[in-house]
Amino acid sequence: MSKTRKLIIVGDSAFAEIAFEYFDADSAYEVVAFAVERAFQKRDTLLGLRVVAFEDIEATFDPAEHDVYVAIVYTQLNRLRARLAAAAKAKGYALASYVSSRAFVWRNAEIGEHCFIFEDNTVQPFVKIGDNVVLWSGNHVGHHSTIRSNCFVSSHVVISGFCDIGENCFLGVNSTISNNVSVGRDNWLSPGSVIMQNTQDGDFFAAHASEKSKVSAPRFFKIRS
Repeated sequence: MSKTRKLIIVGDSAFAEIAFEYFDADSAYEVVAFAVERAFQKRDTLLGLRVVAFEDIEATFDPAEHDVYVAIVYTQLNRLRARLAAAAKAKGYALASYVSSRAFVWRNAEIGEHCFIFEDNTVQPFVKIGDNVVLWSGNHVGHHSTIRSNCFVSSHVVISGFCDIGENCFLGVNSTISNNVSVGRDNWLSPGSVIMQNTQDGDFFAAHASEKSKVSAPRFFKIRS
């Protein structure tokens, strides 16, 4: 794919490295640098590129020629990613999005700015996705549903039809939202959560881990050696 725009990735975590891979291999963006807030900068290079202080990026990288993607996960219920994206935009940068060529996004789905949609996501007709949303790999977003801004949807989440996911939510791996359910803003859904009715703002759903059996696996299968 030919490269038509230059990109700065904000962050130097594992997500920043992953974002580099996807933008590099499957987008029109050429990643030219990483940026980190000065107080948290611990290295000068990453993946062969410079790591610069976020506070000074416009002095080196012209906002007219570079876009920004903030590769931060769900820290502070997505507020850190939202804050840095807003700060980059205030500096004059356009905010980049990535939608995998291997994602299924229906033609009339609406996607806001500064979104990252991994492979194997299914986004059905009439879905609306706000700004600054991450859909990790393998999710199902059902028809007529809305995911509001600053959300993080981890892998293999099912959002059924006519759902409304409030701002700043985190949806854990394998969580399920039933049809016609509204999830309040600032909700945390632990892995495996099943939501069958509307939730309130700030709700925290803690799923219970599987209990270890008193019988070991070798004993259960009658393995003697």
